Amino acid sequence: MNFAFPQFLWALTALSIPIIIHLFNFRRTTRIFFSNNRLLKQIKEETTQKRRLKQYLVLASRLLFLFFLVVAFAQPFLPAKEQVSAARNIILYLDNSFSMSAQVGEKTRALDAGNNFIREIVELFPADTRYKLITNDFASYSNSYKTKAEILDLLTQMRLSAISRTVSEVSERMGNDRSGADIFWISDFQKSTAGVSDNFVADSTCQWHLVPVAFSQSSNVFVDSVYLENPFVIGGEKNTVNVRLMNVGNRRAEGLIVKLVVNDIQTGAVSIDIEPNSVGDASFDIASGMRGLNEARISFTDYPISFDNEFFFTLNFTETIRVVEVKGEQGASYIERVFGNRQLFSYQGFQSSNVDYSLLAQADLVVLNGLSSIDPSLSATLSAKLDNLGAVLVIPGDRPDVNNYNQLLRLNGLIASAVTESSPLDKPDFQNPFFENVFEERSPTMEMPGAIPVLEWGPDRSAILRFRNSKPFLSQNGKIFLLASPLKRAYTEFHNNALFVPVMYRIAAAAKKSEQRRYYTLNNDLIILRADSVYGDEPIRMVGSQEIVPPQRRVGDRFLLEMPKFSMSPGFYDVLYRRDTLNLLAFNLDRKESDLTQIEPDQITQVFGGGPHINMFQSSSIESFSNEIKERYLGTPLWKYALILALLFLLAEVLFIRFLK
Repeated sequence: MNFAFPQFLWALTALSIPIIIHLFNFRRTTRIFFSNNRLLKQIKEETTQKRRLKQYLVLASRLLFLFFLVVAFAQPFLPAKEQVSAARNIILYLDNSFSMSAQVGEKTRALDAGNNFIREIVELFPADTRYKLITNDFASYSNSYKTKAEILDLLTQMRLSAISRTVSEVSERMGNDRSGADIFWISDFQKSTAGVSDNFVADSTCQWHLVPVAFSQSSNVFVDSVYLENPFVIGGEKNTVNVRLMNVGNRRAEGLIVKLVVNDIQTGAVSIDIEPNSVGDASFDIASGMRGLNEARISFTDYPISFDNEFFFTLNFTETIRVVEVKGEQGASYIERVFGNRQLFSYQGFQSSNVDYSLLAQADLVVLNGLSSIDPSLSATLSAKLDNLGAVLVIPGDRPDVNNYNQLLRLNGLIASAVTESSPLDKPDFQNPFFENVFEERSPTMEMPGAIPVLEWGPDRSAILRFRNSKPFLSQNGKIFLLASPLKRAYTEFHNNALFVPVMYRIAAAAKKSEQRRYYTLNNDLIILRADSVYGDEPIRMVGSQEIVPPQRRVGDRFLLEMPKFSMSPGFYDVLYRRDTLNLLAFNLDRKESDLTQIEPDQITQVFGGGPHINMFQSSSIESFSNEIKERYLGTPLWKYALILALLFLLAEVLFIRFLK
């Protein structure tokens, strides 16, 4: 035990005053004469014994009262576990991700609790201590050490951030000048974002003080994914938006109202129940005829975690599908007629002897129509670009060269057909996803055309269309679609059948190369956009809650945009070139941030590699943290106990004098 003001111990000499008073009774005695003092002598002996006991007890009470009163002024304390030295460097990390908006008390956010923890820390250390404050934003002020006043000013500007950081990322940000520093790490320690699998080992030259902020309840509902029932959409066909929500935690979500809002107009609402640690599904129908760029969002109310109660996505129907036809005969073909709708398709046709190979890489669908043989250079170009190409539809000529065709198709068992008579086609398999949402009525009496095949290949159970003898008529092999017959009247009437247009449309939709997704997260590094009407050197801009000019480069008709993810907010962004709107993008928080599951307290130190240089605070409130940090760095003060004992002995003295006769 030590004393904060040991000079007060000189006042213990005052203990001699009660002793002197006790030894020398300065009160004069009065002598009284009696005629017979035999009885009085006996009474005097008994009274003297009791009187001496009372005097000893009163004396002891006075001495102890003075002793503890002096000790209280000297302020005794138990030495601190960790000593505070002057001019030391302190590194403070405060997790300000959106998960820190969860409550840790009745009206306290986790971010506010962490803010108060830092205030307690800077009030504790000497005035000349230097601090470095780091948040998830990695702002410029975290590059240098600050004074106490500067840190307190920065805390007043603290806001939630859409950025999540792993343990290793924050450690790297602390810099190389941290040797010998004390590091206070204040975070909620989420399993999903802390980077537990990074095998991080904390620097042993520093003292690491981990301050976990425990949530009062960690249940949360958030959107896991949004997708269209029919992803192959052309021109805003009727479709269904499917939403999958996840409930993380031990609280059941009952009667959760989920709404779909399109262009700020509510188009649907459903009520669902989600069990703890499970998923729930909701679906909304979207009307046909939707055109252009459309903002859509899923919204619901999940209290008290509200930062992820909105999910943004787009329903864009502006891009045309690029179709390039390489045909063996002159004149307008049936392919040109079916893809002649300029609102939906961008069609270009070439004779096989005059092909612009540069357009093949930009095409969504390449149609080889009526070629008896495929030029080796054309076959090599298509084979090399299949990874980046949308799809290839091969319609054979009258007398196809099977060996030549097989260089591109690479089908086992491809042979020339010996059939000379037309065979009827079987009705389509309505369960095949290819035909989903194609037929309003699935009639068993549908009229089907016949065809004379010029090519045959092995049995194909997944064929899109087949003959009644089960041989395939239209098959898909990866990105290649193959038709068994030429589109000529001498071979088939398929091109005049009501099934022809929807089948061609569906092939084109499946071939669509859509680099753009319905939504992105703020963690996406690169976004690819198509824009063929951009000329000049003026950059593409993104305008939403703020205006961003991302680093970009152009490759053909595609723009590669590098996202400044740490300076963006969730929401919609219009992609602009000059005054033209090229596209609409939607950005959301990373769903990992919505999973509030925290690392168990006994496992947190293991995330940092363990060791004697790592210790953890067990505080669950501001008061307990304040007491714990003072105990560690200032020791345990005992003056209050000394003052209480002094008052108790003063009371004992009064009681002895008053009641002990």
